[in-house]
Amino acid sequence: MDATNGSQPLEPQAKAFFDSAPPLQNTHQITQNLVQFIQHNSSQSENGDSKRIVCVTSGGTTAPLEQRCVRYVDNFSSGHRGATSTEYFLKAGYAVIFLYRRGSFQPFCRSLPDDPLLECFEPTDELNIQVREDYSEAVKRAIVDHHAAVTGGLLLKLPFNTIFEYLQMLQLVATSMRCLGPCAMFYLAAAVSDFYVPWKDMVEHKIQSGSHLLDVQLVQVPKMLAMLRKDWAPLAFCVSFKLETDSNILLNKAATALEKYKMHAVVANELTTRKEQVVVVTRAENIIVQRDNSHSGNDVENPLIKLLSARHAAYIKDSGSGK
Repeated sequence: MDATNGSQPLEPQAKAFFDSAPPLQNTHQITQNLVQFIQHNSSQSENGDSKRIVCVTSGGTTAPLEQRCVRYVDNFSSGHRGATSTEYFLKAGYAVIFLYRRGSFQPFCRSLPDDPLLECFEPTDELNIQVREDYSEAVKRAIVDHHAAVTGGLLLKLPFNTIFEYLQMLQLVATSMRCLGPCAMFYLAAAVSDFYVPWKDMVEHKIQSGSHLLDVQLVQVPKMLAMLRKDWAPLAFCVSFKLETDSNILLNKAATALEKYKMHAVVANELTTRKEQVVVVTRAENIIVQRDNSHSGNDVENPLIKLLSARHAAYIKDSGSGK
C-alpha cells in the first residue's frame, strides 16, 4: 500500500475529507441527544461551580477499503484506557460523553469475567434466570453503576466504526460543547487512523481475490486536533495521547504534538508499560504517573484522572469562568 501526504493547508484538507465522507447516519438524533445531555449537565452544581463535561474518545477507527465494506485497515486499541478513564471521570464529578468504537471495552465492565455473557447466568426454572453465584457481585456492581450513570444523565454513549464516522461525530460533539467554554474537556484516547482511502476513490463492491498484487493508495487523514482547538471548541481543555513502541522517541514526539496542535497536555505511553506508567507532558513540565501496585485493582488511570481533573480545575479558575 502506498501512502500520500497532502500538501494543502489544513482547512482545505479537512473540508475535502468531510465533503467526500459518506453522510453520517442519525445525525439529527445524535445532535438532539448531545443538546439534551449538555443542557442537563451545564446547570450549576450545589457549590455554585459550573458542571464540567468531558468527551472521552475510545477504541480504534477503521479505514474501509470498499464502500460495501468487507476489508478494512484497523488500529490497535482495545478501548481499555478510555473505558476505565470514564469511570474515574464520573467519580471525579464529571458528566461524560463516551465516543467509542463498537465492540470495544466498556465502562464498568473491567471487573466482569472474560467468559461469554450467557455463561454468567443460569436458569432457576423454565422461565427465570439468575446471575451465577461466582459472578454475582461483579455483574451486579457493573449493572448498578452503569445504570446509575446513564439514568442519572451523567453518561452519554455514542458508537462509531469508521474514520468517517469518528471525525464527523467528534466535530458534532465539539461544536455542541463549544457553549461550555473552559468547562469542556476533551480526553482523546481513541486510536485514530493516520491514513484512509477517500470514499470517491473506493471500489463499491468487495475487492476480488485472484491477483497476486493489491495496489491501494492511502491518503493522510487531516489532523483534526488543530481544527478542534482552533474552530470547533477553542476554549476547551484538551488532552491527547501519544503511543510509541520506541521509548527513546516517545517524549520528543509528545512534546512536538503538544506544540503543533496546541494541546494543554499530551499523555505519553510506551506500548509495553502503558498499563503501569504514563508521562503527562505539559509546557511547564513532564509528570510521571504510575499505577499504585500496593492496592489490588488500582489502575494508572486513577492518579491520571486526578491529575488532569486538578489541571482542568486550575484552567477554569485561570480563565475566570469557574463561577
